[in-house]
Amino acid sequence: MKKFTEKKEYGSKKFSSNSRGGDKFSSKREDKTLLTKRNCRFCESKDIYIDFKDEKRLIRLLNEQGKITPKRITGTCAKHQRMLVRSIKRARYIALLPFVAEAVK
Repeated sequence: MKKFTEKKEYGSKKFSSNSRGGDKFSSKREDKTLLTKRNCRFCESKDIYIDFKDEKRLIRLLNEQGKITPKRITGTCAKHQRMLVRSIKRARYIALLPFVAEAVK
């Protein structure tokens, strides 16, 4: 199949029929700032232990809906994220943490 490369003019802008709008998406990529790497708070301070009985610490790692916050947001490493997920699931099972948050009003 042949790709059409005819250029059409609409007002003062030129559009190519095979263009996918690469120009408008490239500017969005350039506008994004680089995120700084977060260090795992559990790796930094060795005295913090992840335990399913510590519901105050675990509740901070849940979002409004009761879902577990991903490691890209919390900044935890993979090892400690697995420990957190395991602890949160254990705490849910014995009813220390809710499976689902309260209804949003």
